[in-house]
Amino acid sequence: MQVLPSYVRLHESGELAGRIEAAWAILRDCTLCPRHCRVNRLEGERGVCRVGRLPMVSSYGPHFGEERPLVGQRGSGTIFLTWCNLRCVFCQNYDISHLGAGEEVEVEELGEMMVSLWRQGCHNINFVTPTHQVAQILAALPYAVERGVNVPLVYNCGGYEEVATLLLLEGIFDIYMPDFKYGDSGIARRYSGAPRYVETAKAALREMHRQVGTLMLDERGIAIRGLLIRHLVLPGGLAGTRLVMGFIARELSPDSYINIMDQYHPCFTAADHPPLNRRITVEEFSEAVAIAREEGLRRLEGFP
Repeated sequence: MQVLPSYVRLHESGELAGRIEAAWAILRDCTLCPRHCRVNRLEGERGVCRVGRLPMVSSYGPHFGEERPLVGQRGSGTIFLTWCNLRCVFCQNYDISHLGAGEEVEVEELGEMMVSLWRQGCHNINFVTPTHQVAQILAALPYAVERGVNVPLVYNCGGYEEVATLLLLEGIFDIYMPDFKYGDSGIARRYSGAPRYVETAKAALREMHRQVGTLMLDERGIAIRGLLIRHLVLPGGLAGTRLVMGFIARELSPDSYINIMDQYHPCFTAADHPPLNRRITVEEFSEAVAIAREEGLRRLEGFP
């Protein structure tokens, strides 16, 4: 028998309604993410993320390019949300995150997307870049639950999160999938426009780990709950891989599930920022994997 996700129980108990109300209230003087733009998004004011009251969606559908525990046989039900609270010069989804490809939809339409993905048999509902649209996602959730949605929800983010917002999400998102992009905040500010990225990401990952723990899989190898961390290897060691892996191993768990990603290629304005104007080398990727092993991490995507 399938165990109902806790967000279903939160809805049935009425607690989800309180979380939704609290999230909407934040948008009146927005501190939803660490930038604290303090604009009234309910009245259409826009901060760094450029999203007002309504959800903005680029696309949605079953996705088979995510990590193995999310994809399984039927895919991850991915909803690509428009805009972002980071300003990465090498963004590989820059048309969505920087150029705003997508459109505003009503909250109920966002809920219907979730229902559609569930009906197609996706193993989870995967919100890509959800940080700045948390209130809209929560508001759409009752619509989806009342129509039967009961699969894990995935919070697929850039790691630049506000802990107070994550506390609102406890018991709602079953799987957190943050990037941990950098080991040095100066580099993060230079290439992602994110002050105090490292300190902020560490606090966020600690809270995510407290809520859901390390990644748990069912008998099919499908993720049902836990933390899955992504780390994109950058040219010239800019990602600070040893600092990132050391933190994860020592302050979270050596059994943390890590995807060390090798797909970096120059996108958006990366050509203007050497060494980001080139792909990584085989040696750079191999060194990153070796570092993760040296730091004691035992669960690396694609490496037994």
